[in-house]
Amino acid sequence: MREHKVPEWYIDSCRKIKYMFPKAHAAAYVMMAFRIAWFKVHIPQAYYAAYFTIRAKAFEAEFMIFGKEKVKAKMKEIEELGNAATPKDKDMYDDLELVLEMYERGFKFLPIDLYKSHATKFLLEEEGLRPPINSISGMGTVAAEGLYNAAQEKPFNSIEDVKKRAKIGNATIDSLRKFGCFKGIPESDQMSLFDVI
Repeated sequence: MREHKVPEWYIDSCRKIKYMFPKAHAAAYVMMAFRIAWFKVHIPQAYYAAYFTIRAKAFEAEFMIFGKEKVKAKMKEIEELGNAATPKDKDMYDDLELVLEMYERGFKFLPIDLYKSHATKFLLEEEGLRPPINSISGMGTVAAEGLYNAAQEKPFNSIEDVKKRAKIGNATIDSLRKFGCFKGIPESDQMSLFDVI
């Protein structure tokens, strides 16, 4: 250091202060990690709901809410990609690991529901975690919020009513149909003579 003309006071400080990173900052990180670990052990479903809502980067309901076999299959598929795996694949793998852990601990996901699911937040229910509407692949936040807000106003009369009030297109309708979100909702607002008889 002296060769590079570092002041003597700095050299003395380095000898006296072996730990250059502020200890309070490190202590704050440890406390935060301890709190997170406490929730993961003692209130696990709340931990998973918060994690998936805030931290999950590539949560796709299609691969994650239908049981651990589907999760394991997707993890294997990503592993087989090796170096060809995209950053999104790697993010999804991280999320899949936590989903698998959740299943191994005996917790489950509930089906996505137009009336019970939130637009963007995982909801903690007695039977399990309810994924948000935007966890469906290809479902943007704007479309999910439109659906959520329309469902909160009043029940949908038909799938046509869903499209009109939520301002969504056919691709979104097809995605929702794939997840069974339209059970009990007729296709059209028009009544058939045979429905009345």
